[in-house]
Amino acid sequence: MDGDAAACINDVLTDDELRSILGRVESDKDKESFGLVCKRWLLLQSTERKKLAARAGPHMLRRLADRFTRLLQLDLSQSVSRSFYPGVTDSDLSVIANGFTCLRILNLYNCKGITDGGMEAIGECLSSLQSLDVSYCRKLTDKGLSAVAKGCCDLRVLHMAGCRFVTDAALETLSKNCSNLEELGLQGCTSITDKGLINLASGCPRIWFLDINKCSNVSDFGVSSISRACSSSLKTLKLLDCYKIGDETILSLAKYCDNLETLIIGGCRDVSADGIKSLASGCGSSLKILRMDWCQNISDSSLSCVLSQCRNLEALDVSCCEELTDAAFQLISNDPGLSLKILKVSCCQKITVAGIGIIVDKCNSLQYLDVRSCPHITKAGLDVANFHFPECCKINFNGTVSEPVVLL
Repeated sequence: MDGDAAACINDVLTDDELRSILGRVESDKDKESFGLVCKRWLLLQSTERKKLAARAGPHMLRRLADRFTRLLQLDLSQSVSRSFYPGVTDSDLSVIANGFTCLRILNLYNCKGITDGGMEAIGECLSSLQSLDVSYCRKLTDKGLSAVAKGCCDLRVLHMAGCRFVTDAALETLSKNCSNLEELGLQGCTSITDKGLINLASGCPRIWFLDINKCSNVSDFGVSSISRACSSSLKTLKLLDCYKIGDETILSLAKYCDNLETLIIGGCRDVSADGIKSLASGCGSSLKILRMDWCQNISDSSLSCVLSQCRNLEALDVSCCEELTDAAFQLISNDPGLSLKILKVSCCQKITVAGIGIIVDKCNSLQYLDVRSCPHITKAGLDVANFHFPECCKINFNGTVSEPVVLL
């Protein structure tokens, strides 16, 4: 566009009309091109930008804040494999808190340099913040996260995996101040106990996603309080390696949480076959993802209940459930087709090619099958059996096939 044409358009169109045009541009690349027309269009493009991912110190952040005045989402996360030193600091967070006043979403994943001081600045200035990820910001404690909870009362999403200094006190503050909380990630926060979950349940009834993987100090008492309080909302519950979890939690989920879609109970060795049967009965219409590897009490009859009653199940992990045999699949041989896309049976030493044949026959949508360390299942054996696997299905015999992340 030449200068005369640009001047002509700018004489005719108001700022609001140009914003309307920009709002109809869909791709980020085209939006960037919009700003290259002239300084006026660049200013409008800048003020209308909603998302930004950056690596910048305080000076550059101030310039970005002056330019992107209506920014809603800021991503300063660092890759684990490509992090840089010193990374994001408390000084950066102070600039963010005072400069990006409209911010709704802030991602600080793996920003290891920040401390409670930076969180206090966020809590003091960003009252409209709705989503915060401070996973693996290992210097943070209850003090900083409580400041966020008190200052950002509309917080909906909070992820703080790996924050080992976080205790029940932070959950109590969340409960008192953030009643709209919907998504909470606490993986590896080993100081969290039942007391914290009970407090959380009393003030945050809208939670639909709760990740307490590897929180080894929680038990049935605390988790059951969540299932009762969040019965209508809870869809995802992750309890990997929470070894104090047993049937009381499973029965509570089966009784109250008929919207549950994802349940991770890998390593919860006290869960019984009867507990799993109750789960299949209570959550059969909603459950889509179930991980119960190393739950060694799982029996053929309990697995067949899952397969026959959970008609929408898409991903199942029963790795290292050593008592399982082909009988678990034979019991469903007369059932209609299954929805399974992902099945992991690694280290199930009693399952054979015959059992896999039943699964293949019933699962037309199968995309991933893990049979590692199953001595009776080999590539040669499956080739001889000549099963008709779906064309897109990947079979993991020895770990060379990348695993789907849905069961993590």
